[in-house]
Amino acid sequence: MVSQLKPPFPAGLVLDRWHWLLLLLIGLMGSCLVALMFGSIAINPLALMRALMRQGSELHQTVIWDLRLPRLATAVAVGSALGMAGALLQGMLRNDLADPFILGISSGAGLVAIALITLNLFLIWLPLAAWVGALFTSLVVFSLGKTAMGITVERLILAGVAVSAFLGAIQTVLLLFSEDSRLQTALNWLIGSLNGRGWADLIPVLPYILVSLLLGCFLGRLINLLNLGDEMAAGLGVNLGRSRLLIASVAALLAASSVSVAGLIGFIGLVVPHGVRLVVGHDYTWVIPLSAVAGAWVLVLTDSLARLGSVELPVGAITALLGAPTFIVLLYRRSV
Repeated sequence: MVSQLKPPFPAGLVLDRWHWLLLLLIGLMGSCLVALMFGSIAINPLALMRALMRQGSELHQTVIWDLRLPRLATAVAVGSALGMAGALLQGMLRNDLADPFILGISSGAGLVAIALITLNLFLIWLPLAAWVGALFTSLVVFSLGKTAMGITVERLILAGVAVSAFLGAIQTVLLLFSEDSRLQTALNWLIGSLNGRGWADLIPVLPYILVSLLLGCFLGRLINLLNLGDEMAAGLGVNLGRSRLLIASVAALLAASSVSVAGLIGFIGLVVPHGVRLVVGHDYTWVIPLSAVAGAWVLVLTDSLARLGSVELPVGAITALLGAPTFIVLLYRRSV
C-alpha cells in the first residue's frame, strides 16, 4: 500500500510525521521573525513586538505594517500554494519531475496576467483569468504528453518546454507594444518578485489560495488511490478522468493565483514535495499539507536571501539558482 511506504532513513533517525509538521511550523515562524527584523532598517525583537501592537516608533510601524508584513504574508501564501501545487501534480502523475513551472502551467497563467496588465483590462479578475489560462495550458500540455501507452514524463516535459517557449514569445510581443508605465510591472511578473507587494496585491488573491489549499488537503486519499495503478484505482471505484481533472484544476488555480500576485517563481513546486517525501514517505494525505508548509518556509527563506545584498535580487532568480541544479540531479538519477 502507498500509505505503508517508509522514509529512506534508519529507524532511529525517523521522526514522527506530527514531529515533522511541528518542526516545519517552528522553522517557518522563526524565518518569519527574521524576515520582519532584518532589512535595510534593522528592528530588534522588543521594537518589533511594539510595532506589531501599533506602539513605539512610527517609522518601525510603517516599515512593519506597510512593507514587511504584507510582503511576508505574500511569501507565505505564494510559497504554500506553489509547494502544494507541485505535490498535487507529482502525485497525480506519479513522478517527482512534475512542476507547474516546468510543465508550462505557470507560463499559461503568466501570459494572461501579462496581457491584462499591458492592456489594463479587468485587473480585479486577474487571478480567475490567470487560472483559466493555466487550466487551458494544462489541458494542452497533458494532451501533447499523452501517447497510446498513457502519459510519459519525458514527452510531458518536452511539451511543457515547447508550450512555454511559444507563450513566452507572445509575452515578448505584448511587452514590446506595451506602454512604458506598465512595462516595469509586467517585467516583475516575468522575473518573479515580491518586492513592493502590499496588502492591495495580496487580498484579492488570498481567497483563491485559501480555498485551493483547503481543497488540496482533501485530495491526498484520492492521490494515494491513483498511485496504486489505474486498474486497481478503477476497481476501487475511482473515476480516473474526473479525478485527474479535479486535481489538475486545483493545482492550476494554486499556480495561477501565485503567478497573479508574485509572477513566475519556479522550482518551489519541484524541490519542496521531493524533500517532503524523503522525510515522511509517500502518503499524500501527509505530503500535500506538509508541502504547503515547507513551500512557505522555503520562499520566506529565499526572499530573505534576496534582500541580503545592497541590491535586491528577484526571488524568482534565487529559486531558479537553487532549483535548477536539483532538477538536473533528479533527471540524471532517473537515467541511471
